Amino acid sequence: MKPTPSPEKSANPDDRHRLLIDSITDYAIYMLDVDGRVTSWNPGAQRFKGYAASEIIGEHFSVFYTEEEREAGVPSEALRTAANEGRFEREGWRVRKDGSHFWAHVVIDPIRDPSGALVGYAKVTRDLTERKAAEQTLRRSEQQFRLLVQSVTDYAIYMLDADGHVSSWNAGAERLKAMRRKTSLAGISPPSTPLMSARRAYRELG
Repeated sequence: MKPTPSPEKSANPDDRHRLLIDSITDYAIYMLDVDGRVTSWNPGAQRFKGYAASEIIGEHFSVFYTEEEREAGVPSEALRTAANEGRFEREGWRVRKDGSHFWAHVVIDPIRDPSGALVGYAKVTRDLTERKAAEQTLRRSEQQFRLLVQSVTDYAIYMLDADGHVSSWNAGAERLKAMRRKTSLAGISPPSTPLMSARRAYRELG
């Protein structure tokens, strides 16, 4: 009596591939035909973009782009780049079904048959909105800190690089030694040293 094959061995490879794609929810993974129309849709795509498969399959993928990018021909450029160069990769704003925007990392790869003919595209999108927001928050914090440091006039606050040279100079340092930032970073230092050394800055500021 022959042993009964396990479900894994008896499953069609295409079915296993479909199960794999459908189990991924952190990435939007779907296929486009040669004209850019959606031909497959995974749960991750529905989660990011808000469209059910029945709503989006058959529609052109340009609906995910902003109006400005559509007018500029960015969707067509993406497919053209993928077909000609073998890959398209970029970050940018994308549009959900409800009209809201999210920051996405997009990769488009061409799909070719055994003869090399183009039959469609594989598109993978990752939602990086939280990372983008964190970067913007950090940038704002750095700007606020810079403004705070520059507003202090009763204390000399400056930074040193790894070699001990002054790399920033605040208004307090200028006031205490009546130096302009330009002078401290260029004019006072020896010609061979672009920035003033920590020891010299210490002497200058007392």
